[in-house]
Amino acid sequence: MEFTLEEGRNLSADCPSILLPGLSIGNVGQLAVDLLISSTGAKRVGFLDEPSLLPCVGNDAYGPEPEGVLALPLEAYESPPHALTLIQQRSPVIKGMMVEFAKNLADFVSSIGKKHVIILSSLDSGRMKKIVASSDMQVYYVSSTNNDGNDSDCERLGFKRLEEYDPTQRRWKYLNELAEGKTDHEDEPSFEDELVHDDYYPGLPFAALFSCCKAKGLKVTCLLCYCSEGDNIADSFQLADAACKLLRLTPDKLSGHVEGGWNIPLSWQSVYGPPPDMSLF
Repeated sequence: MEFTLEEGRNLSADCPSILLPGLSIGNVGQLAVDLLISSTGAKRVGFLDEPSLLPCVGNDAYGPEPEGVLALPLEAYESPPHALTLIQQRSPVIKGMMVEFAKNLADFVSSIGKKHVIILSSLDSGRMKKIVASSDMQVYYVSSTNNDGNDSDCERLGFKRLEEYDPTQRRWKYLNELAEGKTDHEDEPSFEDELVHDDYYPGLPFAALFSCCKAKGLKVTCLLCYCSEGDNIADSFQLADAACKLLRLTPDKLSGHVEGGWNIPLSWQSVYGPPPDMSLF
């Protein structure tokens, strides 16, 4: 993984926390990162060239007006006033290379001196064991603070530990061994095998990112929500708000904040494609 700085930009030493998405169902993590980049007024400081990602390119994602600045698969943004670095991932990892990608990203994060990694991701609502009857989305978490994934700060904020995180379960255990470079278990099942229920959670990208960053000695917190495919913009607002709570940021005081609400990214205007040609009607 190679990092290229934007001309005239440098990584700030005053941003100890880094926030990134774990790609999953509904793209909630990516949408939440989009929202945070736009609302904090974070500026792109560089991009990462990673061979395990599928190539993609797009127009300027944040605006306020499209300027023809190309958006790339893996980019780094910083908002020094909020002491925050953000990574946005726009394309999926090539099949079979998730652990390698997670290791490379963990190496990069460690090399630039970050202390706290926050991963935003989503889970398939069809896997929920208990349905919470509430209008507010329940945020779940996994933390490296304790071996069982528990964290008192997250509990105080009203987040619930993901019960399915069990470091003694075979896939979680094997994933941790891979992250630590212990690859002598050749008889273990491949991560490309069909997953049973207990294997679903450690088979997700957030799990590989969590394990690899933890193996580098970094503090890691995963913030998770259940969702389905479809329009998950509302979920992204709540996940972004949860990240602000964890970082002790107040959404109303973000530098990009506009008229009492979040600053909506320019790219969201075309989520459903261009409007119909009215001359047809």
